[in-house]
Amino acid sequence: MTTQNKKIGLFFGSFNPIHIGHLIIAEYMVEFTDLSQVWFIISPHNPLKKKKTLLADYFRLELVNIAIEDNPNLRASDFEFKLPKPSYTIDTLTYLHEKYPQKEFVLIAGTDIFPTFHKWKNYKEILKQYEIYVYNRPKYEMDIYNDNPNIKVFKTPLMEISSSFIRKAISDGKNIEYMLPEKVYKYIREMHFYEKS
Repeated sequence: MTTQNKKIGLFFGSFNPIHIGHLIIAEYMVEFTDLSQVWFIISPHNPLKKKKTLLADYFRLELVNIAIEDNPNLRASDFEFKLPKPSYTIDTLTYLHEKYPQKEFVLIAGTDIFPTFHKWKNYKEILKQYEIYVYNRPKYEMDIYNDNPNIKVFKTPLMEISSSFIRKAISDGKNIEYMLPEKVYKYIREMHFYEKS
């Protein structure tokens, strides 16, 4: 595949923090689909929501960069940091399409988005203009979107691990080093992220 015709998967999320589940899904999409790269689109803090345990944008970007530093097929992106808040997926897609007209962009999403997908800004436009590569999430099934030709479901490894589980485990003083890339785990420990104050 030439550089000019790259098909890029966009993996949106807060990545608070990034963990092995995210990386397994991204790696699967690169190795077992027609995507040449996966870009992690780190969502900025939504000013309408409480921060709670959300790390600053910079630190979450840094953790993703640490996690994927040796993989040329994965990329960390701060595109949404520069867009108006709150950020909407359709606006990011439009921005990327204009910035990289030679690339084809595909959304990567879990089955857990679909119960509320109809509430997304311009969701019909997203379904019409973009493919969505779907991975399974526990307890969520595809239903009304099954017949949409732009939605492709892949049998990715089923990951029950979540960032919220990671944060709570760290706060509770649990050792979860094998659930995070080694350098990410080390950085989180050094910075005392998610620990009880």
